[in-house]
Amino acid sequence: MPRLAATIAFAALLFALSAPARAGVVIVVDKSAQRLTVEVDGEPRYQWPVSTARWGYNTPNGSYRPLRLARQWFSRKYDWSPMPHSIFFNGGYAIHGSTEISRLGRPASHGCIRLHPQNAATLFALVQANMRDTRIVVTGDRPGQFAPEAPRPEAVAHRRQPPSFEQIFSAR
Repeated sequence: MPRLAATIAFAALLFALSAPARAGVVIVVDKSAQRLTVEVDGEPRYQWPVSTARWGYNTPNGSYRPLRLARQWFSRKYDWSPMPHSIFFNGGYAIHGSTEISRLGRPASHGCIRLHPQNAATLFALVQANMRDTRIVVTGDRPGQFAPEAPRPEAVAHRRQPPSFEQIFSAR
């Protein structure tokens, strides 16, 4: 009998060691590319355009775990704006759906990470099913990080100047 128990224990140990390790869900947000990539158990699953913080705002870099989920949330800070399928990861910062889909792929938010509503619903369901095994990584810089693009000096020099006060009233 002890020999049978030892054989079963050894077989269970071999089975446990041969099973693939669960890596869970890794969500990587690249602010430089304005892309969100999802890996499940180490395999690429999704890649979507996003909008991160526009000029004057910040989407914080770092590695996070989801703090809470909200199927439907409204921003108390920004005029009760809808934030469907919110995945909060750092205080009030969240990955969520947005109706402003024409802006996806470039910075446009107050700091949250915006997704197409269908993609947000897909991601929400995935994170909901794997909450403890999910990691959110935010990297990169905002495109045009240092300032909005200024007009080129030659473009400014060739602009037609508006008429002066004297030109307007001396023509009469």
